[in-house]
Amino acid sequence: MDTQQKDLSYFKLRLQELLNTSFPEKAFDTKFIDQRSSWAANAYEGTFQSGNSIEQCNEIANYILFEGLHFSKFDTVFKVVCNEFDTIMVDEELRPFALKMFPICEPVFTKYQLTDDFAYGYEFDVLYTEITGTVAIWIEENGLQ
Repeated sequence: MDTQQKDLSYFKLRLQELLNTSFPEKAFDTKFIDQRSSWAANAYEGTFQSGNSIEQCNEIANYILFEGLHFSKFDTVFKVVCNEFDTIMVDEELRPFALKMFPICEPVFTKYQLTDDFAYGYEFDVLYTEITGTVAIWIEENGLQ
């Protein structure tokens, strides 16, 4: 029983972290968080009891936990800012700058069909490059202000 509660708490924390960071509109939906976390914990426990590997259990639980939470455009912009422009600003400025760049980069996303697994495909690399260029041009024209 303690293991099940620990798993449920673990899944709730993981889901809450994602929602706070990438999907703030769902961050306070406790019914959604409770239900999704419970489903993931139950799936993990059931798959484990069926003799599956930890890796398989995690994979199934994660699929259930994050199902329907589509690719986060903000996360992509933030990733680009952190990876490509971190040397020109201090760490504390990265997230606020990404928030500022998000509406500037929004038109780039319209060329892509964004799905839950978009980040794992070739098109993500192309999108990443386009976002990097958009941010670089904006900085060149406007500075970091």
